[in-house]
Amino acid sequence: MFRRRKFKLRLPSRTLVLGERTLVMGVLNVTPDSFSDGGLFLDVDAAVTRALELEHAGADIVDIGGESTRPGSQSVTTEEELRRILPVLEKLCGKIKIPISVDTSKSEVAEAAAAAGAQILNDVTSLRNDPRIAEVARRRKLPLILMHMRGEPRTMQKGPFAKDVVSDVLKGLLGSIAIARRAGVAKSQIIIDPGIGFGKSYSQNFELLARLPEVAKLGFPILIGTSRKSFIGRALEGSPRGMPAKGQRIWGTAATVAASILQGAHIVRVHDVAEMAEVARVMDVLASHAK
Repeated sequence: MFRRRKFKLRLPSRTLVLGERTLVMGVLNVTPDSFSDGGLFLDVDAAVTRALELEHAGADIVDIGGESTRPGSQSVTTEEELRRILPVLEKLCGKIKIPISVDTSKSEVAEAAAAAGAQILNDVTSLRNDPRIAEVARRRKLPLILMHMRGEPRTMQKGPFAKDVVSDVLKGLLGSIAIARRAGVAKSQIIIDPGIGFGKSYSQNFELLARLPEVAKLGFPILIGTSRKSFIGRALEGSPRGMPAKGQRIWGTAATVAASILQGAHIVRVHDVAEMAEVARVMDVLASHAK
């Protein structure tokens, strides 16, 4: 069991303490094609209702995305991404009490989302697509999540995969951290995500979870997103229930969330907030008794 470090993350409205307990980030995709909930929350009112449901279920953060990054997905224009997320952000203003993260790889979207109330920037391309996101984070004084992705969503699961996945992740993250720091983002405002399911083979996803303490040695808080992903479904092939569909991978997800916390994750990004909040609470109690 890895004893995680504590960090303080400064948001415009508050300071989040990371490491005292695991924070739960609820996923809200306002897209037609995201891998698990695509199309469910395209309507603005449905998306707003869902965000408030996630808050009520125990989310500490809601992560809103307007562009799918599932394997094989195509990018959308800046205008389309803004058309999807801005009305949701505007309607949530004054209604939601927990901070909102915006999942984007475009600086124009990051800037507009920040102006509309988003308090965290989550870039799944780790500044490779648009390094100017780091400038938005610095200027707006917002935390920045940097996620490792090998390749791009359209082709990332076609390989070739890295020979040493941890070395590949560390190298990629260190490069992105350097870009963020040169742009003036404070070290204390950076969160790293090894990118489970993004350009990794089936076995590499499990290897990353098992070797998460090596990622923690970089000295940044860690976010992990395993929720409902295909490697969980594949691991359950041959089980008495058979390979579960995306929305039915809750128990497999729970196992990966528990493992992530024991290995040092500070934030878990999930679809099933109520259930994973309970998993996190129990694992935090267990971790508090570790010697």
